[in-house]
Amino acid sequence: MHPEMDKKIIAFDAKRAAQNRTGLGNYSRYILRLLSLYAPGNDYLLFVPDLRKTRFLDELPKPSAYTIVSPRTVLGRAMKALWRSFAISHELRRQHIDLYHGLSNELPFGIRHAGCRSIVTIHDVIFLHHPEYYRPLDRWLYRLKFAYAGRKADCVLTVSEYSKRELVQHLHLPPSKIRVVYQGITIDFSSVTDTDLRRVQSLYRLPDRFILFVGTLEERKNLLLVARAFVLLAAKNSLPPDLRLVAVGRRTPYLSTVLSTLQAAGLTDRLLICEGVPFADLPAFYRLADFFVYPSRIEGFGIPMLEAAAAGLPAIGCTGSSLEEAGGAGAFYVDPDDAPAMAQCILSLWNNADLRKERSVMGLSHAERFSDSRLFSDLMAVYNSLIG
Repeated sequence: MHPEMDKKIIAFDAKRAAQNRTGLGNYSRYILRLLSLYAPGNDYLLFVPDLRKTRFLDELPKPSAYTIVSPRTVLGRAMKALWRSFAISHELRRQHIDLYHGLSNELPFGIRHAGCRSIVTIHDVIFLHHPEYYRPLDRWLYRLKFAYAGRKADCVLTVSEYSKRELVQHLHLPPSKIRVVYQGITIDFSSVTDTDLRRVQSLYRLPDRFILFVGTLEERKNLLLVARAFVLLAAKNSLPPDLRLVAVGRRTPYLSTVLSTLQAAGLTDRLLICEGVPFADLPAFYRLADFFVYPSRIEGFGIPMLEAAAAGLPAIGCTGSSLEEAGGAGAFYVDPDDAPAMAQCILSLWNNADLRKERSVMGLSHAERFSDSRLFSDLMAVYNSLIG
């Protein structure tokens, strides 16, 4: 493990950690959890714009290690977005912060005058690579904030080698300024009991065997590829009669495209959608599934692929972004538009228990590279390079 620095005061943009269950929130809490467990001697300040929205901070193992900082003025409390963007830099100087870490793609304006070193984690620039997935106003705001943070930060962290290449290409950041520190998982698969499995299977009416997908049911996640694979297998009379897909995630209008594709082939009963699943129930879904499928077109990292590997669940992902880094050599990968290849992978894994076992072992070996202690050491090496 990398040696700890002398006691420092480190501050974080903790809005997502406090308010968000997915994506940026999970990453933010993961970083804070590592620090509370492995470097409890520092003082950590969490900048949170709304004290009424902090429920996810209760998931941190040692909340007493953190001090929450929120707007102190009536104006700041009334205009939380402006406080987060413009007032934090003044607060950093007032509290003599050593390091500020923007965990979710942005830094407050004026950070260079805050009297501290700064790091920003920029997870991806999908809004530039695939602008069709975003509203024009959102693209404009993201470009403004991401570009500013990339220029002003002393160091830029990102979560995969793929994202590093994207930051160099699209934000024109020098490679020497970017450090890759992977994200680990927060799901504890070892604590899942047989009772948990029976309860979850009964509660959600899960079939005895199924393929699992976890993620928002949106266009970028590309669940239509799996639907098209099902249709191809059915047309060839090769679709196993008991094959089902269970999708855990939030619905969006894109789902209607997936459902209409299945409906046209008489296959709507092959998809079960589980929305609003509590985080505590998610490990059981991974344990109950035969294998995992994540056909996303583009990801900054693709944490569900790593979760599947850590659960010992064989997986199928897509080429073209970072999923090979997340899923490792044990997973299968297909082009995001290649329905026949997806169909073949599904059929091979569904019909071959020995293949599933082989790929499960490979996935578990891959997941060991993402241990908390190893990722903490990587993170602390970056911190030490700035304030050690």
